[in-house]
Amino acid sequence: MKARIIFLSIAIAALLLTACGKKELENAQNWPLEDFTYTTQGGKQLGLEDLKGKVWMANFIFTECDTVCPPMTANMVEIQEKAEQEGIENIHFVSFSVDPEIDTPEVLKEYGEQFEVDYKNWDFLTGYGQEEIEQYALKNFKTIVKKPREGDQVIHGTTFYLVGKDGLVKKYYSGVSDVPYDQIIEDIKILQ
Repeated sequence: MKARIIFLSIAIAALLLTACGKKELENAQNWPLEDFTYTTQGGKQLGLEDLKGKVWMANFIFTECDTVCPPMTANMVEIQEKAEQEGIENIHFVSFSVDPEIDTPEVLKEYGEQFEVDYKNWDFLTGYGQEEIEQYALKNFKTIVKKPREGDQVIHGTTFYLVGKDGLVKKYYSGVSDVPYDQIIEDIKILQ
């Protein structure tokens, strides 16, 4: 009887400690990001160093996109709104333009306004060359960005990336259809 009580006490203590422990992000990728400093829609500089200590989401879009970028931007707005409703602070959203010659800060600002983006924690980035963003996307986010010689549509991935306070890419999600909003919000909370 005494052994059973001791065993039961240990089991309950272990359960309580597990329940109180910090929840881990499942299947974290932990891809490192190289430093960057680019220009926002407001004409200011934003870089990896500025985002240190924040959880942030990234994607790749361009303003003349006539297929996936509008729904991706609308879906990111949805995540931004859900995060605010959940009281999540210290979250930032970053959209890298994959067509930097066309997407000036002014053009990006106007694009974001069409989607009623709240710029208090969302920046659209430009101010780099085409080859630079193609290489940065491939090396750091493991996604393709390629501007064909013909036409105005840039080939790019449609993924949302969740980056931790440590500047490592933790997870990625579909950014166009079947966006797992609840999972993203839960993952953001875990990283907070």
